Amino acid sequence: MSSPVSSPPPRLISDELWSLVEPLIPPQKPAIHGRAGRPRTGDREVLEGIAFVLSTGIGWTKLPTELGYGSGVTCWRRMREWAQADVFDRLHQAVLDRLGEQGRLDWSRASLDSVSVRAKRG
Repeated sequence: MSSPVSSPPPRLISDELWSLVEPLIPPQKPAIHGRAGRPRTGDREVLEGIAFVLSTGIGWTKLPTELGYGSGVTCWRRMREWAQADVFDRLHQAVLDRLGEQGRLDWSRASLDSVSVRAKRG
């Protein structure tokens, strides 16, 4: 009896969004003394894992490796590295720029509060 073939999970990150994210991700650091270790999980798969954890609310260590996103610890570590490299802030700006170019932003519904904007003295 053969084992059931499972299909890959549906993409959480569209090709269009990935085209904005990919150039923002810092290049991989070279291996120390030529040692590569375990094969690195691809950046897109890790981003899919991050999106899965954040959208479902499961804990990082509960991320099923069978989904192909890598381990939860890998996803958490990469998310932390990318946050420190301002990937998500730059992605936010890139998405806003793209939506603005397409005329899909309605600034009449925007608001600011004093927590977001620093009040200057004088």
